[in-house]
Amino acid sequence: MKRRDLLVGAPFALALTSANVRKAYAESGVVKVALLAPLTGFAAAAGHDMVHGWDLYWSGRGNMAGGAKVVTTVYDTAGTPAIGLNQARKAVEQDGAQMILGPYLANVGYAVAPYAESHKVPIFFPTVSADDLSQRKPSPYVLKVAGWSSSLTTHPAGVWAYEQGHRTAMTVGSAYAFGYENCGGFCQTFVEHGGKIVQPQLWAPNGTTDFSSYFSHISSSNPDVVFVCEVGADAVHFMEQWSQFGLKNKVALIANETLTDQSNLRSMPPEVVEGTIGFAHYAEGRDDKITREFVLKYAAANAQLPSYMAAGFFTAASWIAGAIEKVRGNVNDAGDFLAAIRDYRLSDSIFGPERLDQYGCPIENVYIRKVVATTGDAAKYAKTWNVVLKTYPHVSQFWTWKPSDYLKQPVYSDTFQGYSG
Repeated sequence: MKRRDLLVGAPFALALTSANVRKAYAESGVVKVALLAPLTGFAAAAGHDMVHGWDLYWSGRGNMAGGAKVVTTVYDTAGTPAIGLNQARKAVEQDGAQMILGPYLANVGYAVAPYAESHKVPIFFPTVSADDLSQRKPSPYVLKVAGWSSSLTTHPAGVWAYEQGHRTAMTVGSAYAFGYENCGGFCQTFVEHGGKIVQPQLWAPNGTTDFSSYFSHISSSNPDVVFVCEVGADAVHFMEQWSQFGLKNKVALIANETLTDQSNLRSMPPEVVEGTIGFAHYAEGRDDKITREFVLKYAAANAQLPSYMAAGFFTAASWIAGAIEKVRGNVNDAGDFLAAIRDYRLSDSIFGPERLDQYGCPIENVYIRKVVATTGDAAKYAKTWNVVLKTYPHVSQFWTWKPSDYLKQPVYSDTFQGYSG
């Protein structure tokens, strides 16, 4: 693991409280960033993309913003809540981090967010999409900068599925917060429009390598459509086996954002994934100048097309840099710095227009996307990518409901999926 660290009198720093360590960095003209990422484990590909996206932005401006030197230390969470929390503690209490960026998985985000809030350290989530961190448990210190909420992209998916004529649906989801919330968004709108969710809903533990039992359930239930939420290597195993079992051309499938993310497409033959329809807030094949330029810049630097994690951390870097400029490098005044973050607007970005709502979640585009063969210069770096079929503009995490009404229901879980019966 590569560490980019600047030590300002280490023995002296160790004798100070964590708050004073952060103050010492600020007074020396340094902005100290802790980047939490899963560099090992089943989600390691995503973690490395997060780091590459962040580094690509800062390398282009000499790691400077607002007259301050931005210094990043990367901490490996291994994709687990306990390790992620321990790494956050080390970053803040020993290394004097003035802000935290990451982690990747929702369950790790749920573990780290209360710690950051209790220490009044800003934490930004370009990839952690845990619904409740910007719904029932918002915090002024927790903001989904260049990020999303798990169900934000799947509420429109449920509506679309019904509009396509599907009346029965099964779900296969990762058995943790992200999977529950992602599937819940789909289920609630699908059922509200008249569809039926076939029981049981299927939950696969992280690290699942054999999906044959899940496919047996699907084959015997014969649903009109299957909504799938899988992450990292699990997504690759699912898609390969879906094709091997002959379900690819037999049962309609709707992919969540991570299932056909570029971090997974790299590992799958085109015949396994081409034609797959999904819903996401990012599409690397979007025909937009900002997106095209970023995709090719990232590809040239890393010899592969960027995932949504890379795009998120690159965009978050731009967003955070703008806020650092506004406060002239003084991020130790968390109130002013967080206000600058909240006030930031992107009229366009790699993702499209973005701004934070009052709960700290972006209002942003959701794309219906399709996996197709790459074209043009992108074909040098990947065989397949996601292109946009339709755009839902300015989507809120509350979809079309009033926030006050939506927040009366519990967060989506394995016992609550937004419907009854």
